[in-house]
Amino acid sequence: MKVRDLHKTYVLGRERVRALQGVDLDVAGGQFAAIMGASGSGKTTLLHLIGGLDHADRGTVHIDDQDISRMSDTARTLFRRRRIGIVFQAYNLLPTLSALDNIMLPLLVDGRSAAEVRRRADETIAQVGMQHRTRHRPSTLSGGEQQRVAIARALMNHPLVILADEPTGNLDPRAAESVWNLLRAMTRESRTTVLMVTHEAAAAAQADVVHVLKEGRFAGMIQSGGRGDTALVAAQYAKLAD
Repeated sequence: MKVRDLHKTYVLGRERVRALQGVDLDVAGGQFAAIMGASGSGKTTLLHLIGGLDHADRGTVHIDDQDISRMSDTARTLFRRRRIGIVFQAYNLLPTLSALDNIMLPLLVDGRSAAEVRRRADETIAQVGMQHRTRHRPSTLSGGEQQRVAIARALMNHPLVILADEPTGNLDPRAAESVWNLLRAMTRESRTTVLMVTHEAAAAAQADVVHVLKEGRFAGMIQSGGRGDTALVAAQYAKLAD
């Protein structure tokens, strides 16, 4: 993943909010990277631009040598559907569908055969350890279980990149640790690149490297090493974000 000179400004009434001001970012294949910043720092905006959910005012986003910033809306949608997995804080599961149907839906919408989709769903369900809950609707699942379903859905297309927006923000510490372990396992076992945005040091400490975003610009980087050293990340973040 390669981001160069990314700018984004929003107009809110009479106010112009410069969310991103010339951001550069490199994330290696198979790396678990985090973007850490306070509310309003621009981290979710950056994630949305990388995922093709919004348009930048200026700059480029390359994923696997594909410049998604120059794609048409249709091409960007197809690239995102087939090559990027997105995990949201609020899970975004359809309440009337079972866990299995939520996981299968994106590939069914993409026109894949039912047999192929079911085979892939069985693989991803096993990968996230949810075999025993496939017939349950989201309302009957815990927060951690819902997030595991959301991660399984994101894995269905064998993505190059997983983009995770505060994926453990709604979870208790035990469930959060389970999700972090799962994200780390994906980078080790399948070489999937994971980019997570968070404002929490405990979450960022799970990543190999932490990029600190402040007022739309990167203020520095923390080599966290994926060791879960929350104190180290918190101390270095405080210096960089000051």
